[in-house]
Amino acid sequence: MYILVRNDVPLGFAMVAVAHASLAAYLKFRDEPDMQQWLSGPFFKAVCKVSPEEFERARLVEGHVVITESALGNQEVAIAFAPRQEWPKMFRFMPLYRSAP
Repeated sequence: MYILVRNDVPLGFAMVAVAHASLAAYLKFRDEPDMQQWLSGPFFKAVCKVSPEEFERARLVEGHVVITESALGNQEVAIAFAPRQEWPKMFRFMPLYRSAP
């Protein structure tokens, strides 16, 4: 499962968005065969920090759920993708989310 968080979202909101995104993706796609296989293991997730432009490009990929944050004026803050066997190439180049050193 990939979860993308916009890089302009403050860390505290980003952490909450990731939790919500994981659950929302599960609830939306729980009956899909790829989700069932993912749940049986190894249960990998990648959380990436992306620019607003990367976020918009990723939105074009099917099988996702977008998370908004009411405390930020209902801004779209994260997008979670259903597990799948093959990912579009762009996902391999997205940086993992890391807090500032």
